[in-house]
Amino acid sequence: MDTRSSACGRFLSSSSRRQFLERSGLGFGALALGCLLKETALADENPSLVSRKAPLPAKARRVIHIFAGGAPSHLDTLDPKPELARFRDQSIPGDSGVAFPSPFAFPKCGQSGLELSEIFPRLGTVADELCVIRSMTTDVPAHGPAAKLMHTGALTLVRPSLGSWVLYGLGTENASLPGFITFGGSTEWRAASFLPSLFQGAKADFAQNRPPDQALLNLRSEFASREQQRLQLDLMKHLDEAHLERAPHEEQLEARIKSFELAFRMQTEAPEAFDLSKETRETREAYGKSDLGAKLLCARRLVERGVRFVQVDAGGWDHHANLANAIKGTAQAIDQPAAALINDLKVRGLLDSTLVVWGGEFGRTATTSGRVGADSGRDHHSKCFSVWMAGGGVKGGTAHGATDELGQEVVRDGVHVHDLHATILRLLGFDHTQLTYRYNGRDFRLTDNFGKIVQSIIA
Repeated sequence: MDTRSSACGRFLSSSSRRQFLERSGLGFGALALGCLLKETALADENPSLVSRKAPLPAKARRVIHIFAGGAPSHLDTLDPKPELARFRDQSIPGDSGVAFPSPFAFPKCGQSGLELSEIFPRLGTVADELCVIRSMTTDVPAHGPAAKLMHTGALTLVRPSLGSWVLYGLGTENASLPGFITFGGSTEWRAASFLPSLFQGAKADFAQNRPPDQALLNLRSEFASREQQRLQLDLMKHLDEAHLERAPHEEQLEARIKSFELAFRMQTEAPEAFDLSKETRETREAYGKSDLGAKLLCARRLVERGVRFVQVDAGGWDHHANLANAIKGTAQAIDQPAAALINDLKVRGLLDSTLVVWGGEFGRTATTSGRVGADSGRDHHSKCFSVWMAGGGVKGGTAHGATDELGQEVVRDGVHVHDLHATILRLLGFDHTQLTYRYNGRDFRLTDNFGKIVQSIIA
């Protein structure tokens, strides 16, 4: 099935807004509505968050994306390179500086014997659920563009985010919560761009000690009761319908009204979803005491309630110096919560249908400047890096692809970021070449004109 919009880019003209305000009789009091009607490309003719069945057989129904911003060193996390020790403090072809062997051991974990860095002891206990891709590649070793590519499939241009594409294709399973929620990260990483605004991610201003009803900004009105808000929404809907009879192609106003309706419904359900006190003490302790642990626990609560895509910013991996000490702290922050998330999803019967993805925007060099010492670090490297996936139909306890003996180049089964996106969409039941949206006379897609599905990691 080709999930695409038949609407081309249209814009809400200033004259039509003026006519609407004049005909509605709201006068200058209605000017507040103007801030909601920006001159942006309009949505599909009937933008909707209604849950939809994927056109192809699907393994996953929802995604939790944990973004390790800053670019984790694959050589110290997921891709063991013992041969580097032979070249310690020596120059090696293709890199400046001298060879820097990882200071960490890579024990075999689980029944599968998957090798993971010792800085991830808790993840090692769920190794048989992990599918590690050791042959990732990207286009540039610069944080901004590479992070944008990982989240939107584009290096520089404004494009819809991965979460927005997933929500556009599948809709949400809970009409009283946003279908796409983000914990931190750049605005670009949750933007719907030219997709209907209903598919934009909702930023959760969440912390474990913050009141649950403050996780989503402006959720409750300080000026009107729920009854008054209901009357206001009914009036706006009536005026909107009257306006649309005169100008039926002005869909952005309709999309805004739908977003107001969603916000009204969220007042009841959202605080409960963000309330971690509803969890047992054992569950809260399993995730740890950090805000990151609380966010991953909340992510599980959200997907359990039908949220389609949850994005969690878990950065701090930009280790240009003092790597041996600094990376242990960054790894410790995610190790326990991520392992707890996988176990928790599995116990609740959600892991098979929930795809968990962890990784950064690129990798790190096999070398360090100067001589190897306590303060040594690694520079940016776009030719290879690693990510792990769990649940959602991927093969657990496996490592896909390979880099050379020094971890500088992919030598087998390379996976570009576009390929990763194509595979995620396939796990969700989509042919990435068919999930498109027509904008400015062109059919756009997440993977642009690229991408191939990594069939061998699909169970």
